[in-house]
Amino acid sequence: MNFPENLKYTKEHEWVAIDGDIATVGVTEFAQSELGDIVFIEIETVGDTLSKDEMFGTIEAVKTVSDLFMPLSGEITEMNEGLEGEPESVNSDPYQAGWMIKIKLSDASELDDLLSAADYKALIGH
Repeated sequence: MNFPENLKYTKEHEWVAIDGDIATVGVTEFAQSELGDIVFIEIETVGDTLSKDEMFGTIEAVKTVSDLFMPLSGEITEMNEGLEGEPESVNSDPYQAGWMIKIKLSDASELDDLLSAADYKALIGH
């Protein structure tokens, strides 16, 4: 299983890539493998400013629907429009084509709460 070292992770199985004050967010390879075949992603919060741990959308797999939570506080500036037609990108390429949202950070100190790749692997027992 792949856990890129350049990313940060949450206990809710999201990955975060930081570029200045913009965070790109998706779900980890582990999360997508646990969910199974992803058939729909709903994100209706673009333009909203949400706090860390607030729900920003849902991800629907064949067998379950899961909530998606903000890893950091900020304004959702963009969602991955490609997921509307190809939600399975989250299964096939969770760290590139399967990204979900971009957040303009409002509190950079929250980055300290994210997990390193090693910490995330320990959390899930890999």
